[in-house]
Amino acid sequence: MYKRLFHFTGLIIFGLLAIIAFAATIIPIFPSKEWYVRIFDYPRLQTFFIAVLALLWYSFFYFKRGKRGYAFVFMFLVVIAVQGYKAWPYTPLGTKQVLWTEGDGRDTTSISLFICNVLQTNTEYQEVIEKINKYNPDIIITTESDSNWQKALQVIENKYSYRVPIPQSNTYGMHLYSRFPLRETAVRYLIEEDIPSIRTGVQLISGEWISLFVVHPRPPVPGESKDSKERDAEIILVAREGRKEKGGVIIAGDFNDVAWSETTELFQEVSGFLDPRQGRGFYNTYHAKFPVFRWPLDHIFHSSHFKLIKLERVGRVNSDHFPMFVHLSYKPDEKTDQPKVKPDDDTEKDANETIQKSKNDKDAPGE
Repeated sequence: MYKRLFHFTGLIIFGLLAIIAFAATIIPIFPSKEWYVRIFDYPRLQTFFIAVLALLWYSFFYFKRGKRGYAFVFMFLVVIAVQGYKAWPYTPLGTKQVLWTEGDGRDTTSISLFICNVLQTNTEYQEVIEKINKYNPDIIITTESDSNWQKALQVIENKYSYRVPIPQSNTYGMHLYSRFPLRETAVRYLIEEDIPSIRTGVQLISGEWISLFVVHPRPPVPGESKDSKERDAEIILVAREGRKEKGGVIIAGDFNDVAWSETTELFQEVSGFLDPRQGRGFYNTYHAKFPVFRWPLDHIFHSSHFKLIKLERVGRVNSDHFPMFVHLSYKPDEKTDQPKVKPDDDTEKDANETIQKSKNDKDAPGE
C-alpha cells in the first residue's frame, strides 16, 4: 500500500513539474511585453535541468510501469529541445562569434573593460577596489553607483583621469572611469527621465578612436516596471546608434535582459554586433548569492572590429551581481574573419514596433 502511494505521489509531483516547466518554456514565445510573461525569459537553464533530472527520475521509477505519465514525458522532451536550442550557442560546443586574437594582443590597440553592478546598498567598497586593482582595466563601468560609491572610488581617480560621474540614489546611477582620453561625451536619458546612459568616444594608445555606449535600463519586474517596453526600446535605440558608427563600437552594461531573449537577439540583428560569450560559456552574472538562480544580465557586445584577448567573470564583490572583465584587441583590418550577425526580413519591422510600443505607452492617457 505504502509503495503504491509512494509511486502515485511521485507521479503527481512529476506531472506538476512537467506542467510548470512546459509553461515556463512556452510562455516566453508570446509577444506580450507584460512582466509576468517576460520574466520567463530568464530561467531557461533552470527549466532545462529540471526536465533532464525529472526524466532520469521517471526512467528509474516509472518507465516500465505502462503508459502512465507519458504525456508528461512529452512535455519534458519539448522543454529539453526548446531550452537546449536556446542555450546551445552559449556552450563550448557552439560557434564562437568572436575569435581569439593572435599572440597576446597586448599592444597599442587593445582595450580592457571592468563592468560591475555594485549594488547601491553594498558598503563593502574595498571589495570592488581590490578587484579593480587586480585586473587593472583601462575602462571601469559601474552601475547602481550613487554619491557614496562615487566618494569611495575616489581612491582610484589618480589612475583614471577621464571620468563620467552620474551619481543617483534610485539604483540607476552609473560611473565611467577611463585612463584613455574621451571625447564628445554625452549623458542621455533616452526613454525614461531617471534612467541615464552614456555615449562617448575613446582614444586608444594607438591614437585611433572607438565608440563606447553604457546602458542600464529598468527591468520588467514588480516594483520596477509592469512591462519590458521601455527596457526593450532603449536597447534597440542604442543598437541603431551603434550600427551608424563607422569605426569600432562597444556596448556594455547591465541590460537587465538575458543573452537568449528575443530582445537581445533583435539587438544583435539590428546592430550586427558580436557576443564574445557565444561558444565559450554563459558567464552568468546574477544572482551572485544564489547559485541555483543565475543568468547572464551584464553584457559586452562589440562590432567585428575587435578580437578577444580575455573574457572572465570576476569573483564576488558582495553585490548581487558578479563583475565582468573583457580584454579586446582592435583589429579593423581583420573584421571580415569573424561570423556576421545577419538580420532577417522582419528585423527593421520588429525594431520599429519595439520602439513605437514604448512611445505609445508614454503617450497614453494617465502616463
